Amino acid sequence: MRNTMRKLAAALAAGALIFSAGAFAKDGHIKVGVITGPEFQIAETVKQIAKEKYSLEVELVPFTEYVPVNVALESKELDANAIQHYPYLAEQSKDRGWTDLVVVGNTFVYPMAAYSHKIKSLEEVKDGMTVAIPSDKTNEGRALLLLQAKGLITLKNPKDLNSSVLDIVENPKNLNIKTIDGNLIPRALSQLDFAVINNTFAGQGGLTIEKDGIFVEDADSPYVNIIVARKDNAEDPDVKNFVKAYNDEQTYEAAKKLFGEVVKGWK
Repeated sequence: MRNTMRKLAAALAAGALIFSAGAFAKDGHIKVGVITGPEFQIAETVKQIAKEKYSLEVELVPFTEYVPVNVALESKELDANAIQHYPYLAEQSKDRGWTDLVVVGNTFVYPMAAYSHKIKSLEEVKDGMTVAIPSDKTNEGRALLLLQAKGLITLKNPKDLNSSVLDIVENPKNLNIKTIDGNLIPRALSQLDFAVINNTFAGQGGLTIEKDGIFVEDADSPYVNIIVARKDNAEDPDVKNFVKAYNDEQTYEAAKKLFGEVVKGWK
């Protein structure tokens, strides 16, 4: 009886080791969260490259808002996501107490721009106009830095990525600056003189820089978008191959076709 029990225990232990090893083995499939719109189209290109070059099946999971994507990754419903820049991840992790989300690669700097249905250029911005900017902290700061770069406002700390409207010290054109949820701004654009919108929500709203843009971030923007995984799978071969596929030259060419030469590459 004792020998039988020892053999059973040994078999169970061996099975546990096999299961444990298999849990971290490369299985050729990865679930990635992506925001709908132009970036999802780019991810479709990444999916094709991953299949052709790395035999990796990429399951793209669409979202319309940012926060749920990180929640799904943190809870292990996703293996990775490609939706955000580093300042946003840092702020969300701080606010929500996340410690497991880590950056595993870069994608591109997708330009934030000002859009309008009423004016065509920066020179047409007049005294007292109403402008909307995103209300979340990191994109509010990013939008204010863009307004400052174009000479419309001055901030207390000109380099602070987390500036708010309360940090505006000069507003020579007396702009009426409203903070609105980023995903709502495109729908409100007809009621505004202009608005600063990130590329994801601009794309979802059918806006393009060529048709509706009045000014855009410079190429030296610090807001490079990132690929995020968790500490427990950051070294997984599937995650690494997904990053390689996103960093492929074909992906960069696809991004330029959608966003133009204003897209700053991963190189």
